[in-house]
Amino acid sequence: GIKKPFTEVIKANIGDAHAMGQRPITFLRQVVALCTYPNLLDSPSFPEDAKKRARRILQGCGGNSLGSYTASQGINCIREDVASYIERRDGGVPADPDNIYLTTGASDGISAILKILVSGGGKSRTGVMIPIPQYPLYSAAISELDAIQVNYYLDEENCWGLDVNELRRALNEAKAYCNPKVLCIINPGNPTGQVQSRKCIEDVIHFAWEEKLFLLADEVYQDNVYSEGCQFHSFKKILYEMGPEYYNNVELASFHSTSKGYMGECGYRGGYMEVINLHPEIKGQLVKLLSVRLCPPVSGQAAMDIVVNPPVPGEESYAQFIKEKESVLNNLAKKAKLTEDMFNKIPGVHCNPLQGAMYAFPRIFIPSKAIEEAKAHKMAPDMFYCMKLLEETGICVVPGSGFGQREGTYHFRMTILPPVEKLKILLEKVKDFHMKFLEKYA
Repeated sequence: GIKKPFTEVIKANIGDAHAMGQRPITFLRQVVALCTYPNLLDSPSFPEDAKKRARRILQGCGGNSLGSYTASQGINCIREDVASYIERRDGGVPADPDNIYLTTGASDGISAILKILVSGGGKSRTGVMIPIPQYPLYSAAISELDAIQVNYYLDEENCWGLDVNELRRALNEAKAYCNPKVLCIINPGNPTGQVQSRKCIEDVIHFAWEEKLFLLADEVYQDNVYSEGCQFHSFKKILYEMGPEYYNNVELASFHSTSKGYMGECGYRGGYMEVINLHPEIKGQLVKLLSVRLCPPVSGQAAMDIVVNPPVPGEESYAQFIKEKESVLNNLAKKAKLTEDMFNKIPGVHCNPLQGAMYAFPRIFIPSKAIEEAKAHKMAPDMFYCMKLLEETGICVVPGSGFGQREGTYHFRMTILPPVEKLKILLEKVKDFHMKFLEKYA
């Protein structure tokens, strides 16, 4: 009931596309609707290519119903579709459906893999190397499993690049107090939005091979690449191209999801992981571990199937599907550029190019007077800044301290998902707020 100087709260704090007004992809929803209510298979309102996919998915379900449990690894025909998708994406690099596990979003897969990798006690406790800034799922899962978090810093001055010398520094320092066994990479980056070059990925794979590290490649933003000259390369593809010495030895788990990309279907909790070079006995333990949760949501599995098995040229839904997909991605590319340009016009704000994903992670200058006041409120300075922004403008963003950042630097993460017109208003409001904040505290 308290009057605020704004009419609505703009939730720019989370990558929830549909909540921010993005329209669902028609074909995906048609197939899931048909699977959920098979009586619609007789309806002339649905295209034949959607019906064909729905029938195939339902045949893979017990009793031809999404309401039945599936195999713990997921429905067989969907895992086959995932393997075909990976082969197409990676230019013919083979993928085995037996190495594919359908998951409850990517998060579930990441947690499961970490669970089987963490062991030991004291100095032999498993160390997990994660990028800073990182997506907080990692620090939370590491903390929950009582593993050891090993931070390596991305290079903000170099467009959030990943430097192998920094990986080596982090690894060598960590060996004094834990056993670093796992290296996590987020590409395209969250919250930082960088897209890794082919050379960078080769360097990382060589480093993992040399140090016998298990690689976790979080690739949920693989469709979200916007900058000229940037291209998504999967870790699996580069690993394969580096030759058998690498391809047969480096253990790799890579993750994808229905929640991001052009689909934005966060609520379905659909995802998959591909795990290669896992020892057969450990693979057995992974399946056993996944069996505890019975199976991933079956409607999420169906949604994942459409991501990996979309309409193809010649099918009746193809034209509409491509139009919708390109519209979402072109729109995001436009918003990425707009956000970067507008942030960089504000004194005391610097924003690296948003090469991919769906967030900006600008660096903000916070005057010492504001830092003192934040301390008095027992708050991190960027949390203080973000709370003031929320109270005065209704814009909700996440402080950089929630993701980790270099000592003495301050950031916030903001999603670029709002519609263009709303995004422009949002950025203007941030600019006005920042100028007033500097006036007050500088």
